[in-house]
Amino acid sequence: MDNLFILLLFPVLGALVLAFVAHAKTAKWLALLMSLISLGLTIPFLVNFVPDASMQFEQRFAWIPSLGIHFHVGIDGISLPLVLLTNGLIPLIVLSAFSYDYKGGFYALVLFMQAGLLLVFTALDAFAFYVGWEVALIPIYFICALWGGENRIRVNLKFFIYTFLGSLLMLVAIIYLHLQVPSDDYELTSFYQLTLDSSTQRWIFWAFFIAFAIKMPIFPFHTWQPDTYTEAPTAGTMLLAGIMLKMGVYGVIRWLIPVAPLGFAAYGQLALILCVIGVVYASIIAFKQHDVKRLVAYSSIAHVGLIGAGIFAWNVQSMQGAIIQMVNHGISVVGLFFVLDIVSRRLGTREMSAMGGIAKPAPSLALVFLVIVMGAVGLPLTNGFIGEFLLLLGVYEYGLWYAVFAGLTLILGAVYMLRMYQKVMLGDMNARTSSFADIKGSEWVVLAVVVVLVIGIGIYPKPLLDISEAAVTDLIDKVGPIER
Repeated sequence: MDNLFILLLFPVLGALVLAFVAHAKTAKWLALLMSLISLGLTIPFLVNFVPDASMQFEQRFAWIPSLGIHFHVGIDGISLPLVLLTNGLIPLIVLSAFSYDYKGGFYALVLFMQAGLLLVFTALDAFAFYVGWEVALIPIYFICALWGGENRIRVNLKFFIYTFLGSLLMLVAIIYLHLQVPSDDYELTSFYQLTLDSSTQRWIFWAFFIAFAIKMPIFPFHTWQPDTYTEAPTAGTMLLAGIMLKMGVYGVIRWLIPVAPLGFAAYGQLALILCVIGVVYASIIAFKQHDVKRLVAYSSIAHVGLIGAGIFAWNVQSMQGAIIQMVNHGISVVGLFFVLDIVSRRLGTREMSAMGGIAKPAPSLALVFLVIVMGAVGLPLTNGFIGEFLLLLGVYEYGLWYAVFAGLTLILGAVYMLRMYQKVMLGDMNARTSSFADIKGSEWVVLAVVVVLVIGIGIYPKPLLDISEAAVTDLIDKVGPIER
């Protein structure tokens, strides 16, 4: 059944049920069942989707009619890959948490966050979009605050302040745009049809951009991210890096550039430069890290910097690359964080200096880790290659030197990721690693799925590219050429 209301409502119902489950074993199996049902409910949308530029599966009803607010949702070729990513990763994230004794409250927050994410990716009404944006923030705040590391309170407060201030700026812009709409509504199409003067669009651009840049995050709005990713429980880090940062990327594509094209024309180049700076800066910092989780956190900033640069280059190649790379980054980063969680949980440390030689007692883990690392650095025939190729091709069309510096993410990424692999998996064993246990049970399931996706998308990315191509081309044509 391809009913979007059901797709959005089911995680909420699952969260309400899980909130009252106090037995850890029951909670994790029930959460897995709920997440798999959500994934199953996604299949009809994929099967019945027509790869054209139209908005499909639309559902709309008056939510607060007196204020012109409607609950209006739909799916097109830009949002469908992110809906698939969200509902595809949630079961893996739930399964990755099986080694911990989380009770129902933890999984309830995960599913509630899933509902918020889905609303962000399907909302066609600005008020509904904003509600989804905030709904996704609240669960991850409590996940990090209740189950994070020893510095979680300080780090989480910084994360909350950053995201809340960004959201407040976006809310001001949404309310202003609503007041300019003749039909007195919050519809996305109504916002698209507004003809605002250049000065207005410039501040609208910054109001949206800061909110989205914080979430992605883009340099210099990234300072909350490494600490939050490090202190969050692994499942929380997977949610943040695998799915939540895509909210910001999606917001730029769907809400920022089409609503404020004159603001984009004025400041898009600056935004692209910030993205490229983030690529180089985060890659250099990642190379200096000794904490493996923090290293991957900085690598995520570098990768999303390249995705952001592709969006602000604003051509079909770079946009196609951005959309498929959002999916690929989500898959790879979940695999990376899960492998490092297995390693740090077994060894009791995240320091690379205390690792080494794990490949000898755990050859299966070493093999799947190598495949995931290759995908993360964009080796041909892995999922990361096609996205990075299209992104760099699109940035090259924008400007040669932008592509040169953005392309450093491939070189520097290979350096620090392979260095991490060498220090963790290869070399001599020590007292900690000599008795390291290989992967088993649910660990095998999660990593096998990730490896299949890394290789499968790398070999045959066409189905994903076909989903988004028409919608991307149509959106770029509607906005028109940007005079820079």
